[in-house]
This record gives sequence, C-alpha cells and structure tokens, in this order.
Amino acid sequence: MASGEIDTVLAYLQNHHEQYRKELIQFLQIPSISALSTHKEDVHRAATWLAHRLQAAGVPHVRIEETPGHPIVFGEVITDPDRPTVLVYGHYDVQPVDPLDQWTNPPFSPTIIDNILYARGSSDDKGQVYMQVIAAEAWLKTGTLPVNLKFLFEGEEEIGSVHLEHYIQTHQEELRADLAVISDTPMFAAGVPAVCYGLRGLAALEIHVEGPYQDLHSGVFGGAVANPAHVLAQIIASLHDDEGRVTVPGFYDDVDGLSEEERKNFAALPFDEEEFRQSTGAPALYGEAGYTTLERIWTRPTLEVNGMWAGFIGEGRKTIIPQSAHAKISCRLVPHQDPQKILNQVIQFITDQCPPTVKLRIDRGEGDPGTVTPLDHFATQAAVQAIRAVYHQDAAFIRMGGSIPVVVTFDQVLNIPTVLLGFALPDENFHAPNEHFHLENFDKGAETIATLWQILGQTHHHQGGTHVNP
Repeated sequence: MASGEIDTVLAYLQNHHEQYRKELIQFLQIPSISALSTHKEDVHRAATWLAHRLQAAGVPHVRIEETPGHPIVFGEVITDPDRPTVLVYGHYDVQPVDPLDQWTNPPFSPTIIDNILYARGSSDDKGQVYMQVIAAEAWLKTGTLPVNLKFLFEGEEEIGSVHLEHYIQTHQEELRADLAVISDTPMFAAGVPAVCYGLRGLAALEIHVEGPYQDLHSGVFGGAVANPAHVLAQIIASLHDDEGRVTVPGFYDDVDGLSEEERKNFAALPFDEEEFRQSTGAPALYGEAGYTTLERIWTRPTLEVNGMWAGFIGEGRKTIIPQSAHAKISCRLVPHQDPQKILNQVIQFITDQCPPTVKLRIDRGEGDPGTVTPLDHFATQAAVQAIRAVYHQDAAFIRMGGSIPVVVTFDQVLNIPTVLLGFALPDENFHAPNEHFHLENFDKGAETIATLWQILGQTHHHQGGTHVNP
C-alpha cells in the first residue's frame, strides 16, 4: 500500500481537528450514566448519537441492538472479503459523577484547558471510542479502507457488561474476525505509548465461620468456646508464608515463568518505585520475594482479603464471643490458571485449616481467566509498528493487573486475540472527579489507529496471512 494513501488519511484527520473537537464535546455532553435508571434515556441518546456518527463516517451497515438493559451499537464495513477483519470494541456509558462538589467544571459541560479536555467519559471511554470512529472515517472519505471493520460498542461496561456475553454468544457468525482492537486502556506514562498484551483474571469467594448459636458472654463462656473471629484470623494468616507466597497447594502449578525478554522490557520502563509507593500512601511496598513491583502486579497471581467482619464494632465495649466471622477473598490470576481449579484448591485448603470447633460455609464466587497475546503475534507487532510510525519511538510492552472480561469472551467464544491499544494516561482521573483526556493523545491515537489499519492490510498482503470470511 502506497505511503501516499496513509499521508492523505492523516492529512484528513489533521484538517478536521476543529470539527472533531466540537463533535466529541457533543458526545460528552450526553450524561450516559448506565448505573442510574434516571439516565436510561440519556444512555439511549448516546447510542443513537454514536450510531448516526458511524453512518456519517461512511460505515454502511449500522444498527442499534436493544438488550434487556442498555443498547449495543453494531456497525460493519466490508471492503474486501480477502482482507483481514478487525472487531473494534468500546463502550459509550460512563461512571456516576459523585462527589459532584469536587469537580472544577461541571462533568457534562466539557471544558478545554491547555489542550486537555475535562469531562466525564473523556478518557473512559467516549474519547477513545470516538478516535476509532474518526480513524475509520478518514480512510472511508479518502480512499479504500485496508481492512474490514466491525464495531461493537456497548452501554453497560461500567455496570459489568450485563448483557454483552449473551449478545456475543448469539451473534458469533456476525462478529467473526481475525482480531479485536480495544482502546480503553492507558499508555504507560506521558510520552510512553504502550501495547498491553496481558491481563490478569479473577476468582472470588466468601468465607463464613460460625460458632455458637448467638453472641456469648465472654466472661461466662470465654476459654470454653472457640471464637470464630480467632479461627478466621488463623485461616487468613495461613494463606501466605513470610515471603508473600500463597501457601495453597497447587496454586502456582500453571503459572508461566517470565521470559528474559519480558523482564528486560519491564526493567527498561520509566517506573519509579518510590513514586508508586507514595501514590498509595503505604509506609513500604510488599510482595512476593524474587519479583519487582511491576512483575508482581502484572504477571504474578495473588490472593487478597477484600473485607473481614465479626462481632461488635460499635462505640464502647461489648465483651462477647461473636457468633460468626466472615471474609471476602479474591485472587488475581495470570494466564493459564483455571479460575475453577484455583477456587477448588483454595476452598480445599481453607476447609483443611478449619478446626472442628466451628462450622464453615464457603460461598463460591465468579471466575474469569487471565489472557495474554504473544509479543510476536502479527496483531501485536502491527500495533508496535503503528506506534513507531506516529510517535517516532518504540512502544512499551506492558501488562495490566486488572481484568477486562470481554477480552476473555473474545478469546473463548470468538477465538480471536485482542490488541489493547489505549491512549489515556494513568492519572487522567477516570472514575473520579475531573476526568480528563490530553487532546495531543486523542489526535495521535486516531492517527495511530488509522496507521494500524494500513499495516494490518499490508501485513496480510505480504504474508498471505490467515483470515476469516466476514
């Protein structure tokens, strides 16, 4: 593909800067808060706005798909069945804005200060969704799109994507693609564009330790009846050794070791451990021996207590042996760990630790596996080339400690890898007051995505790569 074509596409994006800013502001003015029923019509209005904008971009097949909750916007442009097909995912719903008094400017009155756009949804994820729309438009208005694109934009991401998996399960043929691209993640830092190639999964459970039939007088019964809070504390303490490793047998069986290349990539990132520590307010960092902080949060599994409660916690004193004690636990899992297997192992270990002086009940929670896209995968390498072309520097290879469940669904249901190519910055206050998006990264993000479509088309053309028939 001639370089002249991508030059024309990038020039189109640059020539429409003012229009795109005005339109993004329109999009951000819609208070599409999915968690609040009072904004149901606003969420639908945002879906309608997005569908119309896709049509205006030149996407020929666009429709709004109603669900039992908020709608899904689907769009499709097939330029040539022999070209690779990319599924673009994003979400147009936003978080609630509380506490409102901490916003410098009203959250749905978008304000640009020093080329930074302040508004709820600016970086998570309306601004990044809109980048995808204008990148497609620039190709569709100036030449021939080098790939086939399918757009899947939902309105329930901020409330757990309640109806998305069912939609994907029941529309597999329509959603078939060679890869997915998501712009809903941050760069590593300002000036450090990144390709995220791995996410941790999740497994959760609740522990309930029950002793006497009710709270007992500690003077009358203390020393004769086991205290459920003490038992729970002992169980919790037994879950880790002194070096921060999880003691559950088999917990690390399926954990892949880090390659030397990955360790070098992480070590080369501009990461300041002391700055990281200060950002948490913790007196000192802690973690599994033998690993750096980035390695711990990106590539090692964890077992965390999310909450514990028992007995009397009101003002003053109430000398009792509590009737019961409770804890919520979650595990962050790395690729190849099976969440159900991990839950079985943790439940068995806790059961083995529990003495016969109390009754134990464990409520099994949800589980999602971690995912990883190989660094040498054609999709990952194409993203790296696109970043190099636009930013004139090499991309950072990063993982994320959290989970994006739709990536697991794409992997397991559609059998496609996902490239996480986001352009927000980690400190842009998504989910918090004064959310913002640096417009330099909005502009460069759109240019990078447009360049990615060119590179994917070239890669397929030169390598005769495998693809699906849309």
